[in-house]
Amino acid sequence: MSAFPARGFSSMGASTTGQSPALVARVNEKKAELENLKELRDLSAAMASQMEALAQRLSTLSDGTEAIALVLSNWHNVLRAINMASAKLPKPSEGAQEPSENDLPQTLVRIPTEHAPALQAHAEVAAEED
Repeated sequence: MSAFPARGFSSMGASTTGQSPALVARVNEKKAELENLKELRDLSAAMASQMEALAQRLSTLSDGTEAIALVLSNWHNVLRAINMASAKLPKPSEGAQEPSENDLPQTLVRIPTEHAPALQAHAEVAAEED
């Protein structure tokens, strides 16, 4: 046997009746602090996932903004071409009627429509995925 007296686990402070009230209050305070830290951890994880979702949405928004900026940057050229074509039109006199088809400038932009059904189907599939 050992020279030290044997003690059971129940006598090593499992009960709080023999402890000082200050120590009990400190343990309770630490338990409350632990619960608050666990709640903070959970809320932080939720906020991190929300921030990741927001970052993804902002990335999509940024890509869309770049596309819109590209389209808007081309409008200056389109309007300039329309202005140049309109400047070559003969000015109607006071008694003249509306200009005929022959008096109007040629079509400036031709948009091929043979691929329109395929593009529409592709757009619908993309909209369903979102």
